[in-house]
Amino acid sequence: MKKFLIIFIVLLGFQGYSQSMFGKKPLLNMEDWDKQRIYWGYFLGFNSYDFKFDYDAAYYENNKNLDVEVRTNIGFNVGLVGNLRLMEYLDLRFEPGLYYSQRDLHFPNITDKGKSNREVSSTYIHFPLLLKFSALRTGNVRPYVLAGYSQSLNLSSNYKAKDDNYEGRFRMKQWTANYELGVGVDLYFEYFKFSPSIRGVFGIDDELIRDNRPESPWTGGIESMKTRGIFVNFTFH
Repeated sequence: MKKFLIIFIVLLGFQGYSQSMFGKKPLLNMEDWDKQRIYWGYFLGFNSYDFKFDYDAAYYENNKNLDVEVRTNIGFNVGLVGNLRLMEYLDLRFEPGLYYSQRDLHFPNITDKGKSNREVSSTYIHFPLLLKFSALRTGNVRPYVLAGYSQSLNLSSNYKAKDDNYEGRFRMKQWTANYELGVGVDLYFEYFKFSPSIRGVFGIDDELIRDNRPESPWTGGIESMKTRGIFVNFTFH
């Protein structure tokens, strides 16, 4: 989380640098670019996925060490951007992408160190549909906010596996629904538009597939497990 805040501060600094670089009354680059009905681009970026766990109250009362500890790691993203202009300050964006991530889970209620940790590596195909609300362009800089809905296909979910945590296999549902909120800035250069952004992703549905035994120390008592994530993307048009 701290790493992403540092990256975002750097992006804000870059925005200020860009304004300084272009001057108080800069020559406008790509002046008519945003007037296009449809245009395309691509993005590269980083992600940090997390899980939010909720527990059954009665079960949790008798199992104080139930809280699952999540260690996040930095993953990377790559994808395409399709932009549809709805009106002057509002666009509809479709940003399908491939997201690689890893989360390390520790179950403190399990004393056997060989069984208390699970490495959850995920490869997502991410399908967000977003509304982009842009501010008035100032020189070659234009900030914006994003909000929308997404579906993610987890290619590493193990959802078809019959083995569970007793055989060392952590299982998740194949599809995830999310809502997303973010901010960014469009920077207009002579030959391309560069758009750094940071976005929060919040899972809506429970993603956990329980073990075959209800008393499982890995999944027993967990009411829901939902994805949380932060994306930092660098988009080029």
